[in-house]
Amino acid sequence: MSDTLDLFADPIDLTTALVDVRSVSGEEEEIADLVERSLRGQAPHLEITRSGNSVLARTRLGRGRRVVLAGHLDTVPINSNFPSRRDGDVLHGCGTVDMKGGDAVMLAIAALSAEARHDLTFVFYDCEEIEAERNGLTRIQRELPEWLLGDLAIVCEPSNGTVEAGCQGTMRVEVRTTGRRAHTARAWMGANAIHGMGEALRRLEAYVPRQPEIDGCRYHEGLQAVKISGGVAGNVVPDEAVLTVNHRFAPDRSVEEAERHLREVFDGFDVTVTDFAGGALPGLSAPAAQELVAAAGGTPVAKLGWTDVARFAALGMPAVNFGPGDPTLAHTQEEHLPVRQVTECFAVLQRFLLD
Repeated sequence: MSDTLDLFADPIDLTTALVDVRSVSGEEEEIADLVERSLRGQAPHLEITRSGNSVLARTRLGRGRRVVLAGHLDTVPINSNFPSRRDGDVLHGCGTVDMKGGDAVMLAIAALSAEARHDLTFVFYDCEEIEAERNGLTRIQRELPEWLLGDLAIVCEPSNGTVEAGCQGTMRVEVRTTGRRAHTARAWMGANAIHGMGEALRRLEAYVPRQPEIDGCRYHEGLQAVKISGGVAGNVVPDEAVLTVNHRFAPDRSVEEAERHLREVFDGFDVTVTDFAGGALPGLSAPAAQELVAAAGGTPVAKLGWTDVARFAALGMPAVNFGPGDPTLAHTQEEHLPVRQVTECFAVLQRFLLD
């Protein structure tokens, strides 16, 4: 492997070079060093700093707006899909979609940003694919919060080259029923907690999720049972059952409103919130966001999932997802990327940020 990346190469070649560097979550030092060396050597106009295995760079051109571009350097564990393999116009390999194609586009823009139309900040961060407390953005927000501020944030996660606005929130709850143990030969002497879960499951089956439209983007909410547990032994009436439910809610609902809604749905049951993350409103009315949409030349869509755009939205910024690759291929052994999407995403951001 070369000591540096050629930031002025075709972004497709840059993608290949990044994919061929192992960077499983928690093991990003090699790729972070490579990105830092390359930026310092080929983009002297940028102010550059390091936070753990995150690399941050920004212009100071005195422009009226600042756009933050963010992309994580880590991948999920390699699954017989390393190094990269090119098959015609398709690049195969771990991280092609999630999200080294997006990182390559960011690096190519960074190299050309000396005369950008907006001031730009580039955030290449670590540990996105694992628990939130280890996510590089968590550390950066705590130690270098000013580096995350701007008028628009673009998270270059895979979006099939479409502007995906905002993101849904997510919440997990445990619905618990209790009963009384007894021998199954004398079952009438007990109360079966698993049987008591039937009503909660019927409510889920009958549930009709909302589909609100926000800034012209339609969000599809969801409420799904994802796990059920209970039982003591093959001859014992169980005295407890636990149903785990995941709720994906549109960003016009706060975390508090989502919790109230779930407690209404499961009224009469013992409900415990175990995990949550708020969503992000699209913010497409912001001038910088409108410019990006115009440069992309398509119709923005709702992000049906949670991404780090929510972190930027919580800082008061409009935030979108925009990057090459099909997100449904992320984390799969067959992860692959049509290389034309890298070229197209680079062209859109070049029009928006540089021309």
